[in-house]
Amino acid sequence: MTICNACRYCEGFCAVFPAMERRLSFTEADLNYLANLCHNCAECYYACQYAPPHEFAVNVPKTLAEIREQSYRKYSWPRALRIGGWWALAIGLIVAILLARGRSADAADFYAVISHRAMVATFGIVAVFILIAHLAGFACFWSESGEGFARFLHPAALAKAIRDVLSLANLASGGAGCTYPDQRHSQARRRFHHFTFYGFLLCFASTTTAAIYHYMLGLRAPYGYASLPVVLGTLGGVGLLIGPIGLYALKRRRDQAIADPKQDPMDVSFIALLFFTSLTGLLLLVLRETAAMGWLLAIHLGIVLGLFLTLPYGKFVHGIYRSAALVRSALEAARR
Repeated sequence: MTICNACRYCEGFCAVFPAMERRLSFTEADLNYLANLCHNCAECYYACQYAPPHEFAVNVPKTLAEIREQSYRKYSWPRALRIGGWWALAIGLIVAILLARGRSADAADFYAVISHRAMVATFGIVAVFILIAHLAGFACFWSESGEGFARFLHPAALAKAIRDVLSLANLASGGAGCTYPDQRHSQARRRFHHFTFYGFLLCFASTTTAAIYHYMLGLRAPYGYASLPVVLGTLGGVGLLIGPIGLYALKRRRDQAIADPKQDPMDVSFIALLFFTSLTGLLLLVLRETAAMGWLLAIHLGIVLGLFLTLPYGKFVHGIYRSAALVRSALEAARR
């Protein structure tokens, strides 16, 4: 960072370098902030005159990726309960299969396989735990900023950060997109992130709408193919098929020089859980009136539960810390 601060060639690529230039020295908290502000587009690595084989061997994307992974562990709560993606999947499947107990049902009656009370109790407990864990992680991350929690809700800074999050502006790299080993630019990573992000939001909206149908309108699942929960869930499911496949394909062709291989298990398991959550959900929708419904329901809910268990400890948290870093960046820029 000291070398970059003296050079400043990359200041127009993303939010990291303007934030870096506002500092003359770098504490651990500063580096955690810059690391989570980085979107790993890699443009700075290919433009850097001090990158290997120069003796300075500056490699900003890899260095910040390694710091970012350490920050996930530092801010996680409680740290003793960190669960890997594949272990979480195994736990989720076992719990769901035990809840189903091999039951089947006719006419797509999900609650005859796993009761509504059991579903709500299981996922409700996990959801509350996830919310507390995320709030604790965010509080730890933001407390190091010195901004104060009230500043997080600064209207102008929050609005700019939300725009950057929803558009993934820092993956655009000034409109060129991310750089790959052949040094060609592409917006593909940004687009596949959009498929994944908005697919996830649509699935969340589907679940929320279904809860409104059940508790406020007295309508019991399953719902018709043209109903709002099913339409939202189908669109979200398609997004969660396209996005993870594209991100995994891009991950395989990335430049190993800028990658942190220690994060591969975390990244791949998260991508896989998103993909199989969507795949089993869409299969359940199509086959809900067949004899396979019971097992498909158990498998789908098991994968969803496994995904939930990884949220406070896996790749998902980068969205929380990156969003907070964007708010902090906007606050600093406004003051300047």
